[in-house]
Amino acid sequence: MAKKNVIIIGAAGRDFHNFNTFYRDNENYNVVAFTATQIPDIEGRKYPAELAGKLYPEGIPIYAEEDLPSLIRDLDVEDCVFSYSDVSYQHVMSVGAIVNAAGANFVMLGPKHTQIKSTKPVVSVGAVRTGCGKSQTSRRIIEILMAKGLKVVAIRHPMPYGDIAAQKVQRFAELSDLEKHKCTVEEMEEYEPHVVRGNVIYAGVDYEAIIREAEKDPGGCDVVLWDGGNNDFPFYKSDLHVTVVDPHRPGHELSYYPGNVTLRLADVVVINKIDSADAAGIETVRRNIAKENPDAIVVDAASTLSIDDPTVLRGKRVLVVEDGPTLTHGEMKIGAGVVAAQKFGAAGIVDPRPYIVGRLKETFEIYPDIGHVLPAMGYGEKQLRDLEATINSTECDAVVIGTPIDLGRVIKIKKPYTRVYYNLQEIGSPNFDEILADFGKKHNLF
Repeated sequence: MAKKNVIIIGAAGRDFHNFNTFYRDNENYNVVAFTATQIPDIEGRKYPAELAGKLYPEGIPIYAEEDLPSLIRDLDVEDCVFSYSDVSYQHVMSVGAIVNAAGANFVMLGPKHTQIKSTKPVVSVGAVRTGCGKSQTSRRIIEILMAKGLKVVAIRHPMPYGDIAAQKVQRFAELSDLEKHKCTVEEMEEYEPHVVRGNVIYAGVDYEAIIREAEKDPGGCDVVLWDGGNNDFPFYKSDLHVTVVDPHRPGHELSYYPGNVTLRLADVVVINKIDSADAAGIETVRRNIAKENPDAIVVDAASTLSIDDPTVLRGKRVLVVEDGPTLTHGEMKIGAGVVAAQKFGAAGIVDPRPYIVGRLKETFEIYPDIGHVLPAMGYGEKQLRDLEATINSTECDAVVIGTPIDLGRVIKIKKPYTRVYYNLQEIGSPNFDEILADFGKKHNLF
């Protein structure tokens, strides 16, 4: 039987994982290309031969997704595999229509063919959308497990924006490791909070190799925590799967892919931001959870805010810098920085758009609804310098940083600034102390 020619449609994450777990050594298929979107400058590169396996000695080219119809025709493609996340069902099926119109099959791989089994108990944390509070939920779970004396190793959903071959397996145990691995701002936002709390986090490209390294981590490993990104379903078979939903975006838990998958898979669903969402949004989300996953344990939670120095913004005209993905494909209008500015008495929020430079202009063109806040885009050195220049040229009194990292450590901010943080606080019972106590007993961890 002739091999099927395949294109994997992705964004430098799930696409590579789907290839590694299902296609890499599969003699029935010939992956002729990846296509990429969302990530700047990845098209034109290759998935390297060092990672692609013996069937692909030249590696596999990566093209822009906009080239998909011509690639299907020119490369005689039979299957196109949709492999990226945090997109609406409308978007998914629009891509499907493009694929079908060009003559190919539209394919979506599921957990059975892509999840890897660990030798350690796995707690996975995901969300139905970017910006729900997945990272703070992961931190809360890790803190509880570490307080019980357990060694927790986190593994993060991939973000291989640099040298793909060099990023096969990455280990972050100290802040210097962020520089060693040439991390972008988005990568640092995910890795740094783990490192400063004292737990090791792994990431990279080859998640079979990553889990095997994590299981034998030099610091010890009792539990693996899968810190899922972009509302994707886990790369590993989970012993406890947690999904976070957002009542500020009620209904999105039903209409975004693969967020709805993570909701249906969840053992525990966290309704976050109950302290700031309206009652109607909370009720809609609660009703949808009961409909989609009636057996899930539901945890009510608040996103509590803290700030380094409120005097920096009180009475001042402030520029608010927020987490980039939350504002862009996450479609949120506000984050921790805006809430802090309102809560701690800023005189007003300055619109950064008249001051943006370089590639940040492209970001606002692609996502015109971002509004009066500045996304901390930093996929590469050029974007980082554009971010620095924009902050320093904005006519404001102070800067409020709502990102998970200290931006002042990676760029020079020439204005007074302060950082704000979100933490997860469960309301009543059930809560994670109770849930993780049961989990620990079940797996003989205590």
